[in-house]
Amino acid sequence: MSKFLLMLLVVLQVGGCATVRTLNAAQPGAPVVYSGTRLDLYALQGGCCAMDRFGAAAPSYPGADLPASALLDTLLLPLSVLTVLGVGFQATGGL
Repeated sequence: MSKFLLMLLVVLQVGGCATVRTLNAAQPGAPVVYSGTRLDLYALQGGCCAMDRFGAAAPSYPGADLPASALLDTLLLPLSVLTVLGVGFQATGGL
């Protein structure tokens, strides 16, 4: 289990996680729900213009990044859906 987590961390650091890259892309018309997973699939299919479509560059190894992006996109799904629906939310912490 610890080897898997270490490998996952290395993949995220070396190749760049597609989900993290698309979180702040702010590209008009770019996909929001499962954006990192969709970027990985786009790159795997030979997509030429990731910056134009997603506002972020595709990771170096999209096949290796795909499982991690799918997991992170699933965890962020409620926030993505709220964003698509136009629901504003503010998170604050501390006292």
